Amino acid sequence: MNVLGIETSCDETGVAVYSTETGLVADALHSQVDLHAVYGGVVPEIASRDHIRRLLPLVQQVLDEAGIEKPDAIAYTAGPGLVGALMVGSGLANGLGLAWDCPVVPVHHMEGHLLAPMLEPEPPSFPFVALLVSGGHSMLVQVDGIGRYHLLGDSVDDAVGEAFDKTAKMLGLPYPGGPQLTPLA
Repeated sequence: MNVLGIETSCDETGVAVYSTETGLVADALHSQVDLHAVYGGVVPEIASRDHIRRLLPLVQQVLDEAGIEKPDAIAYTAGPGLVGALMVGSGLANGLGLAWDCPVVPVHHMEGHLLAPMLEPEPPSFPFVALLVSGGHSMLVQVDGIGRYHLLGDSVDDAVGEAFDKTAKMLGLPYPGGPQLTPLA
């Protein structure tokens, strides 16, 4: 089974084809860092509009690389994330699902991160502890199995990446902040 994955939760447009028999077949990623650098952080409306421009060509690119005309199923990031950006991915996923007559599966953004290590050639065994640092989320989670999670701790405010961006901005350093602050640490 070939699954088309679509990720548009924030400032990167990610598309991939994953085979349940052979693993990752094709993938493409477009980063919006240069678009948002001018503003010192992600501007949701700019992110959404760029996803609209980039998403369909990336879908065609990965389908071509995978050598398939259409997938057997589509999975997309349903949230959390930037509302407009998520709507772009959801709209395209559901539209393609109707056109191709295939199932469409919404995926929880944080659960996707938690289970991503299971795609590795040597995945961890359950239980394991995961540190999520994604957008406005920083969480330490015990993963006991698929759908079985225990939150060990989380941040009160922004995620670590956003804290780096804000600190860099206060210091007059360019966006994104992490790569700018790391050599200074």
